[in-house]
Amino acid sequence: MLAFSRACPPLAIARHGRSHLGTASKRLPHLRLTHSAVRHQTVVEKYLLDHIKALGPLSFATYMQQCLSHPTHGYYTNPENKVFGARGDFITSPEISQVFGELAAVWLLSQHELAGKPSRIRLVELGPGKGTLMADILRVVQHFLPGKDINVHLVETSEAMRETQRESLANSNATLHWHSAIKEIPNSASEYTMLIAHEFFDALPVHIFQKSDTGHWHEILVDASESEAVADDAASESSPPKTSSFRYVLSPQPSTISTILSMSSPRFKDLPAGATIEVSPNSFRIARKVGELLASSQPTPNSGNTSIGGAGLIVDYGGDRHFDNSFRAFKNHKMVDVFHEPGNCDITANVDFAYLKESMTDLVATHGPMSQQSFLEGLGLQLRVEALVRNAASDEQREQIRGAVKRLTDPNGMGGEYQVLGITSRGSSEGIGPSQSQPQSTWPFVAPATQ
Repeated sequence: MLAFSRACPPLAIARHGRSHLGTASKRLPHLRLTHSAVRHQTVVEKYLLDHIKALGPLSFATYMQQCLSHPTHGYYTNPENKVFGARGDFITSPEISQVFGELAAVWLLSQHELAGKPSRIRLVELGPGKGTLMADILRVVQHFLPGKDINVHLVETSEAMRETQRESLANSNATLHWHSAIKEIPNSASEYTMLIAHEFFDALPVHIFQKSDTGHWHEILVDASESEAVADDAASESSPPKTSSFRYVLSPQPSTISTILSMSSPRFKDLPAGATIEVSPNSFRIARKVGELLASSQPTPNSGNTSIGGAGLIVDYGGDRHFDNSFRAFKNHKMVDVFHEPGNCDITANVDFAYLKESMTDLVATHGPMSQQSFLEGLGLQLRVEALVRNAASDEQREQIRGAVKRLTDPNGMGGEYQVLGITSRGSSEGIGPSQSQPQSTWPFVAPATQ
């Protein structure tokens, strides 16, 4: 599985209260980061400090949630933040090359064909960004399924981003629907669902737990750095900067949430004392709903809901395992401390794909994850690139196409760091790559040299 190559932030933990975990609290990885000495207090920072002053230390999940989704000053909700593109804090695969979205559409169309080509379809995207990925997918779907009325469901909370998505999809002739949460999308008895979530789950808040010498799980919390006068004996030169308003503390006792979430996967039970895990209950809940939308089901005595099923792709950083210290922050394409300018930085954590699969294993079939490089190359990447290069208008454009594709498939970069999980209705697919037994007609988009 993936050996994640990005560096991780420091995690020096102070004691919260009199109880502590003995030697276990000193077994965490550390990394030296460069911090700016110049800082100012953001709106989100003040809100969090006031919250801690009134109610005490808060979970890292709450800290992350407020930094990203504060109603007016969160990273994704503040229109002043330039999130995507060269001027933003990160560039996604769909922004680099149209080929990514086109080949994702190829896979979705292949699953639609294997399911018997249901006459009605709908597209669903979680966290659509600028709408670039959905525009690429729609263009391919409409090319090979012309004349169909397609409903597009976009899960997006930001009004500013909704407007950007509306502009990106203005010429698609699809019917657009926006939702604030995936739970608002109903199961469909008449439409085959094609779903994609690209760099969505890595932005969902994570709780951080550490196993004590007694076998209990305690939560690592975020506290105000000025709240204790006693020096932190777990601190090191890799600790958060002295100018930071926050620090990590360890809950003296197991809490209800640490007990429940640490039991949410059988994989966590046998981890040794001192082990740290990142757990995202939101990821589990949303992945479960993804499974429900894609499952083929019949009405039950207690529910009239039915679904003809579908197929989906989850593409994100992470691996088929739990992570212990993957959360990090980015600003202007550079890694910064997670306590740096709350609300002005992107905070992300690796996705535990095994956890997502556990949430839906009784509903759908899951395939992978596999690396983005393997996924794209298995779908005929080179054939598509050759077609684009032949139709390019200039040598400069041809070099841009080749450079973009190289970036997408670099095993030491996006090609290895991104993982792809395929999801299908039970019994409808053999996996997330083309089978040797499948006819070429299953992969129609890679055959013609059209743009």
